[in-house]
Amino acid sequence: MTSRRNPGRSSDSSSHEAPKVEFEQTTPYDAYVRASTLAGLQRTATDEPGEYMFLVLSQIMELYFKLLAFEWRTAQRFLREDQLGEALLALRRSRDHFRGLNASWVSFTWMTPADFNAFRDALGEASGFQSFLYRHVEFLLGFKDPALMRPHKHVAGEHYAELVATFEAPSLYDDVLAYLARHGYAVPQSVLDAAADSTHEWDEAVEDVWVQVYADNGHGSPLRELAESLTDIAEEFSDWRYRHLMAVRRAMGAKVGTGGSAGVAWLEKSLQRQAFPELWSSRTRI
Repeated sequence: MTSRRNPGRSSDSSSHEAPKVEFEQTTPYDAYVRASTLAGLQRTATDEPGEYMFLVLSQIMELYFKLLAFEWRTAQRFLREDQLGEALLALRRSRDHFRGLNASWVSFTWMTPADFNAFRDALGEASGFQSFLYRHVEFLLGFKDPALMRPHKHVAGEHYAELVATFEAPSLYDDVLAYLARHGYAVPQSVLDAAADSTHEWDEAVEDVWVQVYADNGHGSPLRELAESLTDIAEEFSDWRYRHLMAVRRAMGAKVGTGGSAGVAWLEKSLQRQAFPELWSSRTRI
C-alpha cells in the first residue's frame, strides 16, 4: 500500500524557514516598541525590593492614562463627524483598557505600611496627585478644576501646553451631548453653550434626554450602546478611584499624602463625584 504525500510540503520540520536572528542594528521589534528605552526608565531611589514594583506599576498606569486619553479623543473626533459606530469602537476599547488599568492595583495588595515606609521618605514630595497624564483623564471626563493645572507648569516639553488645551477643550461628555442635540434630542442650549473649561453639573433636562434615549432605543441600537458604554467608563473610573483609595488605606492608613495632600480624606471626597451624572440619575426613571 503506497502512502499519499503532499508534494508541496515536506514532513521534515528542519526544512521550515527559521526566524531571522541576525540584524545589523537593533531588532525591528525594539525599533518599533522601544523596549530598550522602556527597560532603562526604572531608576529607584532605594534598594528596597518593593520600590521597584511601585515604580514599574506607576509607569504602567501612566501609559494607561495616555491610552485612555487617546481613545476618548478618537471618540470625540468621530462624534463630531457623526460617525457613531467608529466612536463606539473607541469607547469600547477604552472600557477594556480601563479594566486592565484597574487590574494593576492587584500588585499593590502585598504592601503593608511597614513595606511602604521602607522607601516612602526617599520619594520626597513626589505623589500620584502630580500626574499630568491622569489630569488629562479627569479633564476629558469633565472634571475641570483650574487649580489642578498649577503643579504641572514646569513639566518639561509641551506637556503643560497640551494639558491646558485639554482643559480648555470640550470634554467627552460635551461632545456626546452635542451629538444627541444634532440628532433630535432636546439638550438645553445653556448646556451646549456652557464654557468648555467648566465642570458639568447635573441638569434635569439632560436627565430627561437620557430617559428618552432609553425609551427610543432598544438593546443593540447604537444610541443605547452609547449610553451603556459611557456608563461602563464611568463605573470603571469610579472603580479606579476606589481601588486607589483602598491601596492608600492599606499602605499608609490616614497619614498625610507624600505630596502634602490629605491622603485618604482627599480620595474619599473625589470618590463621591460621578462622571456623566445624568446617566446615573436617569436610571431611577427608566
